[in-house]
Amino acid sequence: MRLLLVEDDVRLSQGLVELFQKNRYGIDAVYTGNDALKYARSGIYDALILDISSPEADSLDLLKKMREKNIQTPIILLSSKTEPKDIVLGLDSGADDYITKPFTTDVLLARVRSVTRRKGDLREEVITFGDLTLDKNNCELQNSTGGCVKLSLKELQIIELLFDNPHQVIKKESIIEKIWGGDSDAEYNNVEVYISFIRKKMDDLKVKTRIRTARGIGYSLEDAV
Repeated sequence: MRLLLVEDDVRLSQGLVELFQKNRYGIDAVYTGNDALKYARSGIYDALILDISSPEADSLDLLKKMREKNIQTPIILLSSKTEPKDIVLGLDSGADDYITKPFTTDVLLARVRSVTRRKGDLREEVITFGDLTLDKNNCELQNSTGGCVKLSLKELQIIELLFDNPHQVIKKESIIEKIWGGDSDAEYNNVEVYISFIRKKMDDLKVKTRIRTARGIGYSLEDAV
């Protein structure tokens, strides 16, 4: 899962980035409304966290612009305004959630989990495809006989993307954008290296489920043939 943080307080932004990375989220941080629009229009983010209060920009104005440009990504507004009328205005302007400052990190993480759920498509923490199980909480791949292997953060993010789109070829470009971010200097070789790591761990588990290569395009998660 990848988030976009729009926060013009650099210190707060750095702290939130560390928080989300610690909790296994991919995250990009920007500080201006123009950059926020540019990044948000890429469509690679699962949620946006928006807090801009500088004189030349305003969170509500930016929120409205995003919705006018048909950016449908869930958006959480962070604000020091606590009056009911301010909360109502934020939600009516297109926010999916509104969090008043100060807030606890547990609440912020819970709200992110909440807005990224889809009706009829709740994101499970333990999911199975074929004879392979992914336990996101423990960063593990498991087989049907109780064996398990630990995953690095990048391995977890890549295999989760494949689990979420079984039998679909995920392009290498899409993997780079989703996992490393749109402005990353990561190359196809980075993806290939991590795919090889994951395949080795799947081989260690002796599962029949496989990551198939679509030559020159990308990868898909497939049942045993």
